[in-house]
Amino acid sequence: MTENRNFEIVYDTELPGTPERVWEAVTTGTPGWMFPTDQWPDVKTVNEYPTHLVSRMDGPDGWFNQLEHVLEPLDGGRARLHYVHSGIFAEDWDQQYDGASRHTEFYLHTLGQYLRYFDGKPVVFTDVQGPAGSQAADGFIRLREALGLRSARQGTPVDIEVDGVGRLTGEVDFVNEHFLGVRTGDAMYRFFGRNAWGAPVGMTVHDFSGAGDEETTAKAWNGFLEGVYA
Repeated sequence: MTENRNFEIVYDTELPGTPERVWEAVTTGTPGWMFPTDQWPDVKTVNEYPTHLVSRMDGPDGWFNQLEHVLEPLDGGRARLHYVHSGIFAEDWDQQYDGASRHTEFYLHTLGQYLRYFDGKPVVFTDVQGPAGSQAADGFIRLREALGLRSARQGTPVDIEVDGVGRLTGEVDFVNEHFLGVRTGDAMYRFFGRNAWGAPVGMTVHDFSGAGDEETTAKAWNGFLEGVYA
């Protein structure tokens, strides 16, 4: 029997939005920067708008998953966020902790990009998972090569034609060995090298153009990914 082990991921950052705007983003605005959470069966154990929010889900045998946001106003319409993600991993503790902690940095960076460039705009969210072949050790490298962004750095201009998708013009706003973020004038594209943790490479599209369609976007990017890993 695998023994459950508690974890705690703590992250402190400054965000380009007031506590009220950050609160909105982390409660009802998650499709704009992470993924929809409106169906989560969580309980707000602390709900002190707009400075302290704790959301918790409990399960059998003591399992729980909890997110805490502590917000402090700063000058210039900014906020300091103290974020704590805690809970229990039932198996593969080291791998799950590494994956979760690394995703945290990327998600909270994306939250900052959302607040700076797209706060409050209607969004069409699309989640796309790569095929089984993307789980190979070089899966994420192959994706970056296909996008022409193998050697890109944060701030690198982007002007690429993606087969079956169209032209992306913007800049790389985040990059490391496991994640890539591209921001254009009306969308954010997030690429996840989850092959490092035994899963397929994935991506999300956060489309603020007002003309986005989830089905069309998913079909186009699925086609592109199938080609990358054919």
